[in-house]
Amino acid sequence: MKKFFIFVIIIVLIVIGIILFKVIRKKALNNTDFENSNTSNGVIENAITNVIDNVDNDVNSEAPDDVELTDLFGKYYEQAENLLKSMTLEEKVGQIFLVRFPDSGIENQIKEYAPGGYILFGKDFKDETESSVLKKLTNLQNTSKIKLIFGVDEEGGEIVRVSAYSAFRSSEFESTQALYKEGGLQAIIKDSTEKSNLLKKLGLNMNLAPVADVALKESSYIYKRTYGQGYEETANYVSELIKRMNDDGMISVMKHFPGYGDNEDTHTGIVIDERSLDSFAVGDFLPFASGAKCGAPCVLVSHNIVKSIDEKFPASLSESAHNILREQLDFSGVIMTDDLAMDAVKQYSENGEAAVQAVLAGNDMIITSDFEKQRQEVLNAINEGRISEEKIDLAVRRILAMKYCYGLI
Repeated sequence: MKKFFIFVIIIVLIVIGIILFKVIRKKALNNTDFENSNTSNGVIENAITNVIDNVDNDVNSEAPDDVELTDLFGKYYEQAENLLKSMTLEEKVGQIFLVRFPDSGIENQIKEYAPGGYILFGKDFKDETESSVLKKLTNLQNTSKIKLIFGVDEEGGEIVRVSAYSAFRSSEFESTQALYKEGGLQAIIKDSTEKSNLLKKLGLNMNLAPVADVALKESSYIYKRTYGQGYEETANYVSELIKRMNDDGMISVMKHFPGYGDNEDTHTGIVIDERSLDSFAVGDFLPFASGAKCGAPCVLVSHNIVKSIDEKFPASLSESAHNILREQLDFSGVIMTDDLAMDAVKQYSENGEAAVQAVLAGNDMIITSDFEKQRQEVLNAINEGRISEEKIDLAVRRILAMKYCYGLI
């Protein structure tokens, strides 16, 4: 009888031990401190290396000759530095903003506040023609002391700003998934060249694509905008599309780092991602790492709160998220926020100064619908010593170098 009770006690202790081990392990994975987790760092590096080795991204032959991948825009920094030295603080701060195209007063805004560029939406092409858009954007380029980025979201499928109107194309560009079903990756690449040619013909020089997110559920918010395949397949797709956009002279923007997954829409509310850092390392980071390896000039950071990276701030306002991009994924291009007007970011900005936090987190460019107010907030923060001018210079040097690289300047 005594032996029986001892046996029971041993079994109970083993069960308790297993339960405690699982609880502790789960807590550790969900609360990983990225900078202090050698295990996660190793998982990220190994996973990225394996995918990159399997992706056809011969960067030396496919990337344009004027892209130096050790530091993406490195050979243009001297020119950028010379231009930077001639700029006032106000002009430098203007450069870090990619502004929603206004309905009026844009010429005066360019002359007075010197923005880095504008992002256009569907309304900006309504009732226009190819010649009228080109004339408008050309005149604005001539108005600006430093040439402007003119960007647009022309993904295809649900997100079409230009081809939604028959004045520019007889039908809307198809979604990536539809093209893949029709002709595989080659159909997507061919379609990309047509997009770039159309956009350039209108005076546009940036397309905010490709979508590098992977969603596992077809019901997910972002799914229809994705490649619709797994992580490694998406990594290959992203690298091939970026190489083609580079060849076509179009500035690409990978989005939405660190990976949207199956989360909800941040345009209308807060998204909190509970996934572990290890799951990102072996999954969502891979397309972004692949794109970085192939010479992606820009990456857009989402407003999702990824608790394993930063429990307090959305990725767009998180220094930890930006450190992953720079230090682990070796991304040396331009990092930009998603639009800071989105509901998901408003309540997380201290004193309502989202742009200030975005700069401090490590963003080079800020997409904004409230340019003049946020520009002044950044200027105030510099004058008060909360943001160093050196930090602004670092961002602006990178932006100017990109403009030289893609022939804007």
